[in-house]
Amino acid sequence: MTTAPNVSVFRRKEDACRQLALDVAGLIESINASGRPAVLGLATGSTPIPFYKALIELHQAGKVSFQQVITFNLDEYLGLPREHPESYWSFMHRQLFDHIDIPADHIHLPRGIVDDVPAHCREYEQAIADAGGIDFQLLGIGRTGHIGFNEPGSPRDSRTREIHLDPITRQDAAPAFGGLDQVPTSAITMGCGTILAARRIALLAFGSHKAAIVKDALQGPITDQVSASFLQEHPDANFYLDQEASAEL
Repeated sequence: MTTAPNVSVFRRKEDACRQLALDVAGLIESINASGRPAVLGLATGSTPIPFYKALIELHQAGKVSFQQVITFNLDEYLGLPREHPESYWSFMHRQLFDHIDIPADHIHLPRGIVDDVPAHCREYEQAIADAGGIDFQLLGIGRTGHIGFNEPGSPRDSRTREIHLDPITRQDAAPAFGGLDQVPTSAITMGCGTILAARRIALLAFGSHKAAIVKDALQGPITDQVSASFLQEHPDANFYLDQEASAEL
């Protein structure tokens, strides 16, 4: 059964991110008031940066605390140590964690350097389960339609695993790495099934270059060729778009 995701269109991406930050702050407060930590799934890339900035501003204004928040990131490049400037560990600390009051032991990301990848992936899934599951999952969308690094062909019920990165995904990352030959060829990612198990999901997409894939995700067939299309089946999925990204809807 499909349930059309809720779509909110904003004039600017900063407006979308400010609204989502307010929504998430309210969710944190509500869950914490029930006597347990809020569990957030987080994303990387350029899209969520203004969202993290808005969260930091709310925290600095005394409107949200992260003392009782646990986080799990979607993915990490395989082969990158945490101190590498393009690792998602570095990104998350630079863009969010270094500026809020979250305890260090509440932060979880897949490791880029690991001896036994399948075992590490099983442990990551278990850590999510031990935390009580993800209350809120933040997503972007890649040009291949991926959520996390669930490239075309990723099964709906897939779980955290190693995945080979699509050439388009690597091309999009090349400028940050200083060239395509510097971009890792694989990553660890939460699976589609892991993502869809989150109780609430928000996908951010901004710019005209995302308009076609946003249309495919929202209005196209549900297919493993566009993993974001699985969100059509989620009971609480929300798209936060700017006008350009919504242009083909």
